[in-house]
Amino acid sequence: MPDSTDWLNQVQEETLEPGRRICDPHHHLWDRGGNRYLLDELLADTGSGHNIVSTVFIECLSMYRADGSEAMRPVGETEFVQGVAAMSASGGYGPMRACAGIIGFADLALGDAVAPVLTAHIDASANRFRGIRHAAGWHASADIRNSHTNPPEGLLMDAKFREGYAHLGRLGLTFEAWLYHPQIPELTDLARAFPETPIVLDHFGGPLGIGPFAGKQKEVFDEWKPAIDDLAKCPNVVAKLGGLNMPLNGFGWDKRPAPPTSQELVDATRHYYEYTIDRFGPERCMFESNFPVDKVSVSYAVLWNAFKRIAAGFREEEKDAMFYGTATRFYRI
Repeated sequence: MPDSTDWLNQVQEETLEPGRRICDPHHHLWDRGGNRYLLDELLADTGSGHNIVSTVFIECLSMYRADGSEAMRPVGETEFVQGVAAMSASGGYGPMRACAGIIGFADLALGDAVAPVLTAHIDASANRFRGIRHAAGWHASADIRNSHTNPPEGLLMDAKFREGYAHLGRLGLTFEAWLYHPQIPELTDLARAFPETPIVLDHFGGPLGIGPFAGKQKEVFDEWKPAIDDLAKCPNVVAKLGGLNMPLNGFGWDKRPAPPTSQELVDATRHYYEYTIDRFGPERCMFESNFPVDKVSVSYAVLWNAFKRIAAGFREEEKDAMFYGTATRFYRI
C-alpha cells in the first residue's frame, strides 16, 4: 500500500461532532517492507480530530511466529498486539486505548485440533483476546482475489471447519465474519447452527463491484438485500458499518485525481448503511474504519465525518450505540 498522504490531504474538513465518543472496532497493524502501520501511524489517524476512545485490532497475518508448528504461528500476532495494547494502556501515548480488544486467527478447519491454538491465544492475552476471524471470501472469478487466508469454496459449510468453530462458543469467543456478498447465506446457516456463538459481520458482507460485478451496483444491492434480511433474523449476529471503500467494492475512489469528501461517500453508499441499520437496529450495529485498508480511498477524519452524516437523523442513544456502545459491549471493553 503506497503512501497516499499527499493525495488524501487534498481534502480537509472540519470535524463534525468532535466530542462524540467512538470505539473504532476494526483496524489492523503491520510492518511489511516499507508498508508500515503501527501504533504511531494509528495514533496519527485516531488523533486527527475525532474522539476515539478505544479500538479493536483485527487479525491480518501480522507478526506470526517464525518457528514452531504452522497451527501455532498465528499466536505471534496476538503476542505482538498485546504488547502494543500494553504500550497504549501505559498512558504514555495519550488517553486513547489502542487494541483494547484483540481478534486473532486460528485455522478452524483443523477441527478439534484447533483447541490448543485457541487456548494459546487466550493465554497470550488473557485480558483482551476476544475471538477469531477466519476469512472466508472466495469467488470463482480470477478477477476477484480470495481472502488473505486463501479459503476454499464453501469454507463456512465445511464439516471440519464447523468442528473447529464449535470450540469458540465453549471458550466464550466470538467469530468475525469476512466474506463476499454471494456467501452471506452460508454465514446465516452457520449462525443458526451455533446460535450461542456471537458473530460480527464485517464490511456489510463484502458487496463486490469488480470482475463480473463491475458496473452492476444496482443488481448487487438487490441481491444483497434479501441475504441481509435473513441474516439479521439471527439474534447472535451484529453488523459492522464500514469497509466499503476498498477497490473490490468497485466505487473507484482510489483512481480519482482527488479523494472523496464525506458527502460524496455518503451519496454513493448511504443505501447500504440505512438498509443494514434498519434491519439490525442501532443496538446491533457499529461504525468501523477498516484502516489502513480503506485509507487507499479516504482519510480517517473524512471517513468518520461521513459516518456522522449518515447517523445525523438518529436519536442520541442510537448514535451512541453505533459509535461506541455496540462495539464496547460486543468486545467487552
